[in-house]
Amino acid sequence: MSDSYRKARLDRVRATQNADGGWGYFAGRHSWLEPTCYALLALQSETDRESKAAFARGWNLMRSWQLPEGGWRPAEIVPAASWVSALCVLLHQLQGVDDGSYAKGLAWLVGMRGSEGSLFERAVNLVKRLPVEYDRRWKGWPWSPDASSWVEPTALSLLALKKAQARRAAANIGERILEGERMLIDRRCGDGGWNYGNRRVLETELPSYPETTAVALVGLQSCRLIPLESAVAVGVRQHRETQSRLAKAWLSVALQVHARDPAPAAGETPLSREVIVTALEAIAARQGGVECLRV
Repeated sequence: MSDSYRKARLDRVRATQNADGGWGYFAGRHSWLEPTCYALLALQSETDRESKAAFARGWNLMRSWQLPEGGWRPAEIVPAASWVSALCVLLHQLQGVDDGSYAKGLAWLVGMRGSEGSLFERAVNLVKRLPVEYDRRWKGWPWSPDASSWVEPTALSLLALKKAQARRAAANIGERILEGERMLIDRRCGDGGWNYGNRRVLETELPSYPETTAVALVGLQSCRLIPLESAVAVGVRQHRETQSRLAKAWLSVALQVHARDPAPAAGETPLSREVIVTALEAIAARQGGVECLRV
């Protein structure tokens, strides 16, 4: 990819910032935490004045959305914390901010668990056999509190906790990482990649998807429970075959963090209308942005 490829995407990220400092999923839409965090990840290592100013405005908004219990609300109008808190914890680590807000956010993230194996689920299973098949001992992270674990929030929470463990080793962090890794391994599809949440439903094997396979591979960096070569090979194939811009960007990141060199985009691909895709393409470019997602 040429330097102009990454520059064009960073320019677009800055241009789509809202007046409140955040980003919507598309330009001109209300700010949400998820696109805001991905935009901040794309900008966090830039040293030019415009990027630093845009980052500061977004950082201030993100910090203001933290709730007293430690997690972050996904939008100003939503009163409960969500999975995107993992990205907020990650951004604090990348900025070297180790204050009370970070400590509360990290503790919230370590304590958040999927609802698998809960009393309610066990009671339902006694009456009617649940249609999904997974090992209920291993709990990952849900999209929102009191829900079941899913692949994407689990993988990104693992990424944040692995970055945290590198800075301050703690037994509870290591134990939570191990459980999350076991959950992802248990949910791996028969074709070697990952679906959004489960590998088998109603006695039917589910196919993997390129974007979730990529995110799972990012979260499983440094995992010692299983060899990941075959899963990375699935990612290589999916990167070659997928037409999804989101999936290709995530797979470009995943292959790089696993020491594979993905094929560059052909020509100057037009800019996406989606803020998250634009930010991820900037991160995935070969000028060093991917380091923010490497363990």
